[in-house]
Amino acid sequence: MNAKELNAAVEAMLFASGEPLEIIRIAEVLGCDEDQVENIVLNIANKLDESGSGLCVMKLGDKAQMCSRQEFAPLIREILDLKRNTPLSAAAFEVLAVIAYNQPVTKSFIEQVRGVDCSGVISTLCQRGLIAEMGRLELPGRPLIYGTTSDFLRCFCVSDLSELPPLPEKNEDDLKKALESGEANNQNKSTETLVLSDDSQNSADDNLVNEADDDVFNEDFQ
Repeated sequence: MNAKELNAAVEAMLFASGEPLEIIRIAEVLGCDEDQVENIVLNIANKLDESGSGLCVMKLGDKAQMCSRQEFAPLIREILDLKRNTPLSAAAFEVLAVIAYNQPVTKSFIEQVRGVDCSGVISTLCQRGLIAEMGRLELPGRPLIYGTTSDFLRCFCVSDLSELPPLPEKNEDDLKKALESGEANNQNKSTETLVLSDDSQNSADDNLVNEADDDVFNEDFQ
């Protein structure tokens, strides 16, 4: 294929796919290298932007997807009679933040940071495709580890995790207050112990607040 045909082929693949396509997979099908496909995807994205098209190409890590522009979402939802998804609760956003900035992490780590049982929230986020199981740690009990997905990048309009806003740095006054309240001690514990043994896990679970008693979790969307 010449350059024009390659551009057309990649554009057709992105248009026809309802899911993000891996750059390496496109390169394999077309028999070219990844850098060439990356450039083609970038050219298609620029062409759509310059023409004022209602479509755009989003780069999602090592994947790319053609989709409609965000400003037309209300019209598309109306014409297709789509119901708006129930918004995420504050608890879900907290769990997402913990995972996004510390991934891969275990359920125990998330619960140590938040101080409440997170089983329901993690399950719901997995169902929505925002997080996924990334494997297991080679430690006693082989706990599952979680990370964000390409759907997470798409929903938050970022192409890579490096585009997430930086975490705010605490000043000396904040640190002093944290030390006085014991918050700093709890944070140290959560970072030092990523995975608990079976015995310590049971002990930690006893100290967790049940989801039903979590004030924030009362906004749960399940």
